[in-house]
Amino acid sequence: MREITLDLDAVRLRALTWGPETGRLVVLLHGFPDTAHTWRHLGPALADAGRRVVAPFTRGYAPSAVPADRSGHIAALMDDAASIHAHLGGGTDAVVVGHDWGAITANALAAHPDSPFVASVALAVPPFESLRKRAALPMLPRQVRNSWYTLFNQIPVLPERYAQPLIRRLWSDWSPGYDACADLPAVMAAIDDAAHRRAVIGYYRCVARPLPRVPARYRRWAGAEMRLPVVPTLYLHGADDGCIDPRFAALVGESLPAGSQVHLVRGAGHFLHLEQPGAVNERILAFLAEQARCDDGGRAERRDPG
Repeated sequence: MREITLDLDAVRLRALTWGPETGRLVVLLHGFPDTAHTWRHLGPALADAGRRVVAPFTRGYAPSAVPADRSGHIAALMDDAASIHAHLGGGTDAVVVGHDWGAITANALAAHPDSPFVASVALAVPPFESLRKRAALPMLPRQVRNSWYTLFNQIPVLPERYAQPLIRRLWSDWSPGYDACADLPAVMAAIDDAAHRRAVIGYYRCVARPLPRVPARYRRWAGAEMRLPVVPTLYLHGADDGCIDPRFAALVGESLPAGSQVHLVRGAGHFLHLEQPGAVNERILAFLAEQARCDDGGRAERRDPG
């Protein structure tokens, strides 16, 4: 593992990276409240398979910078991921993998025609549009109860003041029984100062505003989070998730394009890639291998149509 700096037009990001620079690019996006260290199992596994893996600390999470525009909009996160691809010369076979807020970003990119990623992997948060079904109605009361923290994060000042106990509680509630002692110090370090805490909580404040002021740079990406993916997508959900009701996973499959997959991971909560890294890595590696075979087969057919 190495740490690199990505000087993007909108923000300077630090990132962890594994694997050869000549490998197919995989961008790993973490969620809240988490850091790029969450990929410590998946990153090396992808590198061993020959992939070039880059996992940024997303905007507002130290050691990445707080962006000058202070935007935490989904469109801004999409722009950062696309800019990472361009900055690294990601090519036409790059893939994006995301967990939690990273999954929201990956799902939105998978739905946008300008995305540079040919496939997507989302963990723990399904495409929003796939849940707009009558079958989802019985699940909503429990989900509203689980999502109390999103309302708490709208309150001025308090979420920043009580960020550490909030984060400890969320990890405990979302992944019951998981020992987060290897994760929490990195999370606390990522929000050690007021500016970074405000930026991270700001993700929730940006998404909840009735008329979000998306900066002009990001507007072409806006709204994609409410559309369905158009590229092959792997969706994984922990069977014991205390954040997003696991029953939602059953509603996702029929909404995804050809070549997509949905799997419920047993013995895992919200942080499934940390709780069951073997099972999660196996699913992701198999999916990416299949996508690579399809991509290589398509190129061969185009070269030799006869």
